[in-house]
Amino acid sequence: MEKRSKARKMFAPSAGYDRAITIFSPDGRLYQVEYALETVRRGNLAVGIRTKEGVVLAVEEKQKKLQSTESVVKMFQIDDHVGAVGAGYIPDARIQVDSARVLAQSNRLIYDEPVDVEAIAKRIADMNQQYTQYAGVRPFGVSLIIAGVDDSGPVVYLADPTGTYSGFHAIAIGQGNDQVNDYLEKNYSDSLSLNEAITLAIECIYLVSEDKTGTAHIKVAVVEAGTKKWRRLAEQEVSKGASAAKTKSDKAPAKSS
Repeated sequence: MEKRSKARKMFAPSAGYDRAITIFSPDGRLYQVEYALETVRRGNLAVGIRTKEGVVLAVEEKQKKLQSTESVVKMFQIDDHVGAVGAGYIPDARIQVDSARVLAQSNRLIYDEPVDVEAIAKRIADMNQQYTQYAGVRPFGVSLIIAGVDDSGPVVYLADPTGTYSGFHAIAIGQGNDQVNDYLEKNYSDSLSLNEAITLAIECIYLVSEDKTGTAHIKVAVVEAGTKKWRRLAEQEVSKGASAAKTKSDKAPAKSS
């Protein structure tokens, strides 16, 4: 019994293994990376949806009363055909996006063509991975949904603090993401139009947001397959999508008890 008690103390949760990013715990965990993932889970919700007509990116961004509605912090344009939204510690996202923009412009200068969206996702994931294995640094505390339209069509990727990146049809990150991803699994379809995807993304934000009526806290951008051009929706367009989301919610049949 005494030996077991000592073993429990020795291998207690974290037990000092979270003091350095380069040290694995005995059960194979990097606690600093897990803490970074927790930062993402506590961030405001961000959503990415892929359709045949293009991609939709949406994020909840709570603003102060006197803050300009044109000021957007959690949504980024990387190139003409690709953008990103983030959840977590957003200042970290700016560093990642700046690196992605350099890659995008370098690709245009060298090859005279737009960069593949997956190449951008891989670049960001590579940066994340490097910050999980070197002493004296901390992991990036943000996840990015990167979406755009390239030669392969509309695509959506997620890059997280572990250094992993994956492609998705639809994905949500941030606070309430488990509930929202369940909702996406039930309501997403390959046949969705771009407008229907915009409505779905707004529904997802309303699902977990404290503000379920206004639109000032919702930012939406699209890249249409036909134009391959990033465009942030005007407030009137977001309001139109919000109205469709509310109408759809009102028409939804009540669940039997």
